[in-house]
Amino acid sequence: MAPAGTAGGTGTASAPTVVAVLVRDGVLPMELGLVHQLFGAARHPSTGERLYEVRTCAPRPGRVRTDADFPVHAEHGLAMLEQADTVLVPASHESDESLTPDGGGLPGPLAEALRALPDRGARVASICTGAFVLASAGLLDGRRATTHWLSSRLLARGFPAATVDEDVLYVDEGAVLTSAGEAAGIDLCLHMIREDHGAAVAADVARRTVVPPHREGGQAQYIRRPVEQAGLASTSGSRQWALRHLAEPLTLAALAAHDAMSVRTYSRRFREETGLTPMTWLTRQRVDRARELLENTDHTVDRVAAESGLGTASSLRQRFQEALGVAPGAYRAAFRGRPGAGAATERTGGRRSQYEVSDGHEVSDG
Repeated sequence: MAPAGTAGGTGTASAPTVVAVLVRDGVLPMELGLVHQLFGAARHPSTGERLYEVRTCAPRPGRVRTDADFPVHAEHGLAMLEQADTVLVPASHESDESLTPDGGGLPGPLAEALRALPDRGARVASICTGAFVLASAGLLDGRRATTHWLSSRLLARGFPAATVDEDVLYVDEGAVLTSAGEAAGIDLCLHMIREDHGAAVAADVARRTVVPPHREGGQAQYIRRPVEQAGLASTSGSRQWALRHLAEPLTLAALAAHDAMSVRTYSRRFREETGLTPMTWLTRQRVDRARELLENTDHTVDRVAAESGLGTASSLRQRFQEALGVAPGAYRAAFRGRPGAGAATERTGGRRSQYEVSDGHEVSDG
């Protein structure tokens, strides 16, 4: 279900969801700021009201050192965690990696406060090495998790009950979420907003804050050549072109031809730049387009399938089951305030909401 305090969709307004950011000495200011900026920018599409109320708290209220040359003041203590629907834990590089069992772990009151969150239905997430905090509280036991790739092996050695995946941007295990480095924290926050209020609200937040609208959690943390290099052909032109023509039949050969490359060169270059195969990327864009149409129009499922490029209603249902674990109708109901609202965002059994399209399910490379 959506966190307490949300409307389960965007059909009606309700009290803002309370998001608490737990800071500790050595906190990275960028990570603290991005949580406030992204959740603070989310607005109800009809009323313009804020959808989240973001509060900063610390183990003890007062002055908190950062890793920069200025401190921050935390107005609230651990009692704020009891009021929060969602808690985010940014990194503190001066202490996180010492939180392994050999290093002494978390102070008892903090560990107890964090452990209580999933039990009462709250959601807790970490950014970067904040995952060590969740692991030290026992919240990653039996769950998949990620952290910055430079720290992932230490996390795996220190907390063997967690399954650490160093190759993804973020992992959604329902009540507990983890992300990689600072930029992946942006992706995680947008993902949480999407899960709470739909793709359109998350896209609006991305526009307001001038960040890319969405990267899937399963995308690689480290891409060999993420920045276009002078003198080397790029696939960015075909990606922009494809986004304008999602409803049309698009083959791998057509995409490669648009950028004047051979299929082999194009496929290699595409993966270097995005971390995905061309057809996996294309399928994800089409599912995202279908989500927006379901949220914002009354189109039939057949029309949504056609306009998103997924072809048939049957194909659309299959892709939605793979991506979200729900049918298109249930997704629309969840984000438009109709009967069954909340089904699309129900978090059961720790199922990840991110999706990964296997080679066997990709659109034909044609």
